[in-house]
Amino acid sequence: MAQGSTQKTDQGTQQERAHALLREHGTTYADEAGVTLRDEPSPLYQLLVLTTLSATRISAEIAVAAARELFAAGWRTPEKMRDATWQQRVTALGRGRYRRYDESTSTALAAAADHLIAEYDGDLRAIRPEKHEDVEQLRKALTGFPRIGPTGADIFCREVQGVWPAVSPFFDKRALRGAEAHDLPTDPRALADLVPQARLTEFAAALARGA
Repeated sequence: MAQGSTQKTDQGTQQERAHALLREHGTTYADEAGVTLRDEPSPLYQLLVLTTLSATRISAEIAVAAARELFAAGWRTPEKMRDATWQQRVTALGRGRYRRYDESTSTALAAAADHLIAEYDGDLRAIRPEKHEDVEQLRKALTGFPRIGPTGADIFCREVQGVWPAVSPFFDKRALRGAEAHDLPTDPRALADLVPQARLTEFAAALARGA
């Protein structure tokens, strides 16, 4: 077989694997937590909450369940999260089985809400990058929130790229491990070429799950 034909076959096989991952695992963590992500203050804040919950050594399933409990209680803005009592937040986290870190996380959620209101007037769009080269500045701003380190910042970027196009394509270390595990490219641009632009966020989540 000619080299060009081999390359086309390899590309086709990679696309087949990529689309199979999308079919099997292509639900974002925000969607699973009940967040309809839009470029608006409340949905972006809810993603920040989910990121905060995901940044500890706890399963993604429990982080998502805890986020759903917090949102079901009505705490979908930093003001409402801050106004809830510490014990109310602890109790909601417990309902989501988020028990190892419930007390410290309740404190962190209140501190993060205070930080968002004080520094950005409650609106994360203040740190939205205008071009892909600014993503590092976004990551740095995110690590200014309690509990969120480099890994947490990457989780936020992976999930927000669908509504903040300048972030895209973004595949964090976990997603790239998933790509390697499924014999897919680990170069972000080559990886992004395997699926439609509109499905990149779901693809990144699928790779993270597949890791």
